[in-house]
Amino acid sequence: MSTCYGILLLLALATPLVARPAADRPNVVLIYLDDSGFGDYSHNGNPVIETPHIAGLAQQGVNFTQFYVTSPACSASRFSLMTGRYPAHSGFGTWVIGPSAKAHLRTQETTLAEGLKQRGYATGMFGKWHLGNPNPGNHMSASALPLAHGFDSWLGTNVSHDYANAKLLKSEPGGNHPVAGYAEIARNLPSDVAASTSLTGRYTRAAVDFIQKNKDRPFFAYVAHNQPHLGLFVSDAFKGKSRRGLLGDVMAEVDDSVGQILKALKESGIENNTLVIFSSDNGPWVRFRTAKSSKYGEARMHVGYALPFRDGKGSCWEGGHRTPGIFYWPGTIRPRRELTPVSTLDVLPTVFAITGAKSPDPTLLDGRDIRSLLIPGSPAPKLQEFEFYYSHSGNNMIAVRKGPWKLMVAIPSQTGNKHGFQASEDKPLLFNVEQDIGERIDRAAENPERVRTLLHLLHKKREEVR
Repeated sequence: MSTCYGILLLLALATPLVARPAADRPNVVLIYLDDSGFGDYSHNGNPVIETPHIAGLAQQGVNFTQFYVTSPACSASRFSLMTGRYPAHSGFGTWVIGPSAKAHLRTQETTLAEGLKQRGYATGMFGKWHLGNPNPGNHMSASALPLAHGFDSWLGTNVSHDYANAKLLKSEPGGNHPVAGYAEIARNLPSDVAASTSLTGRYTRAAVDFIQKNKDRPFFAYVAHNQPHLGLFVSDAFKGKSRRGLLGDVMAEVDDSVGQILKALKESGIENNTLVIFSSDNGPWVRFRTAKSSKYGEARMHVGYALPFRDGKGSCWEGGHRTPGIFYWPGTIRPRRELTPVSTLDVLPTVFAITGAKSPDPTLLDGRDIRSLLIPGSPAPKLQEFEFYYSHSGNNMIAVRKGPWKLMVAIPSQTGNKHGFQASEDKPLLFNVEQDIGERIDRAAENPERVRTLLHLLHKKREEVR
């Protein structure tokens, strides 16, 4: 080796790695689970559930330890993910749209898929929609489904698979059942065990096929698994494989799905040009943990974990709103554990800023551009202090967090009021949720000025969204 070459090599090795500039139109893969709690994963400390591929995302991406969803239930949460807006803007009037509901995502809302499609992206959805239903005879029915909201194709269920008349549908040119542009694969999913156990695998195969077909153009793949929402269904290949029983089996199959998607990206040569986002719509359905019997059978043995947070789905305690939140982009995102709180409201403005998609009027958005937490040296605006409103039953905001402080004026709970707390507009509760992650110590009496400030913010936000 020449002296000159040796010096150059040493200089190269000593030079710190600099992330490559973000591509103009990177691919986006968004993976969203149903009712999966913060504690359902090996990377968050679960001792018997194995999720190695998801753990790999967390270790090689930005793993947000304080990641929030706006609602502790399905439809309202998904509205915020797709639009970057609080559920009170949705017009749903509730947090869940049932299979016979006429309410649906309005076409005037700009969704993630619409913004990216206008930017030249291929857009595909694989999984549960839960933002509107096909209602034959209703001329507006097609506007309730994914093709009317920016997706080129869709395979999935209209609602959660536990509804008696839940349908498995796919988009199909020329199809006309149950409405124009769609075809029905299965109906009454809880009774159709073969269809229900196939869902995770179906979505995975369809997503992988979509990635392979669109590897030479920018694409957006939204993979919205039905699991681990009760009841739990798993394919034969994963049945009985986990030490955690059926819940562990289900999580193993979902984790394998993530692994197959990552493999498809790598084999297609686009891994380093793809942003992968992973989360869940709300916490686990913990109220069934104490149920002696239910339509879900031995559901109490299969419910996931919100730990270390209190309560779960349907609740505005932290366990209902705190979920895993991972952003993974090899070569662009610097891997680390990030303590700054963020939410699903931040996904749309951040993805639009990264991809150059046209954003709605910023005054319509409730989320922030969080590129500064993801990409070193990005031209993102200064990140404002975290301010977040907890929505219950769709329109009803009953709690606010600013910085580490959370104020609650009501206590909707799925597990009962075991600890004797009462909350009202006149006597709200105050917690420091970074010091007291289990929400055990009410600090309202010692912080009257902070209580007044947060109560004012809550009232002001209610008026804004009204």
